Amino acid sequence: MKALFVTHSFPRFEGDPAGSFILSLAEGLSHQGVEVRVLAPGAPNVSAAATINGIPVRRFRYAPRSYETLAYRGTMAEDVSRSITGKFVLASFIVAETVALRSETATWKPDVLHAHWWFPNGLAAACVSRLSGVPLVTTSHGTDLRLLNANAAARPLARFVFRRSARVTCVSQWLAQQASEFSRSAPIVAPMPVATSQFAPSDDRDDNRIVFIARLSAQKGIEAAIRAVARMRRSVVLDVIGDGPDRAAAAELANQLGISERVLWLGHVPHTSVPALLARASALVAPFTEEGLGLVAVEAQLCETPPVAFRSGGLTDIVDDEVTGLLVSPGDIDALAAGLERIVSNPALRARLGRAGRAAALARFTPQAVAEQYSHVYQEAINDRTDSRAS
Repeated sequence: MKALFVTHSFPRFEGDPAGSFILSLAEGLSHQGVEVRVLAPGAPNVSAAATINGIPVRRFRYAPRSYETLAYRGTMAEDVSRSITGKFVLASFIVAETVALRSETATWKPDVLHAHWWFPNGLAAACVSRLSGVPLVTTSHGTDLRLLNANAAARPLARFVFRRSARVTCVSQWLAQQASEFSRSAPIVAPMPVATSQFAPSDDRDDNRIVFIARLSAQKGIEAAIRAVARMRRSVVLDVIGDGPDRAAAAELANQLGISERVLWLGHVPHTSVPALLARASALVAPFTEEGLGLVAVEAQLCETPPVAFRSGGLTDIVDDEVTGLLVSPGDIDALAAGLERIVSNPALRARLGRAGRAAALARFTPQAVAEQYSHVYQEAINDRTDSRAS
């Protein structure tokens, strides 16, 4: 079986965190006997063709190099909404992606197309699927469905993509409920994997350290994390990994609350450095709202570092409250602070949640387990096409 991925986020080099979960899925599928190739957008200083961890990737050009900035930074929606130039570049992106996908489909002849995010990649893939007859599997990761809440004009496009897809998958139950409005049949809940072999617990645990790993934005809740740390009775250090539009405001908030010396702004770090940073912390603070899934919580569980998270979005698929971590009501900073306090002050509780979290993560999020589920989804999509032709 041959599967062609189309995505706007995929590692540009070994160790790049961008779309690393998609690479993990491709690697897992290769061990299932599925040959995977990836089509992704170009970027400055990135080769047009490469092989990463054994997975071939081809990158398409969609604008002059100075304007090829829509992908890989996690800011596509903002970049497009705030300028006319961004909108023109997006239109060019979709046309270029469709042409490149059509060419790759004609030459390599995959058995199935797999679009990650219904927009923009699913839109291009739906058109190519219709022209080529190759069945399409579309996966929603979360940001693409949030687009439908902000832009009603996108809803007919989403309906076209999902109903053109032989199978629709969503990485969490929460997303599947939203996508069901646009699909012909109930979406399949199938998460993305984590490179589980890279994450393990450590004896070098710091009882007074909490870690936050995410884009620094309102949706990820960086300010909620800082407020919670400030309200804790115990004096702890907060490692902040990531960057984003709320960086300056969050730093100013930490200063106003008198904890700036206890907040370490580490910025972007190589994905290979994340396991050690998670393993040395006592807890992960994850005050995300409407998160598609939240794989960083899985990575923390693999390190036996319990997540303390808002009961929101796909995080409820990962964190079983009081069993594999702690969940609190979205926006409740006092409860978030109290949950963090419980874990850093109670090593026995931390150990119990940590062991259960690691076991749960290994049961569900290994590349092998996720790839097996997706290989079945692909086969069902292919069988539907064969059956329709026979009839």
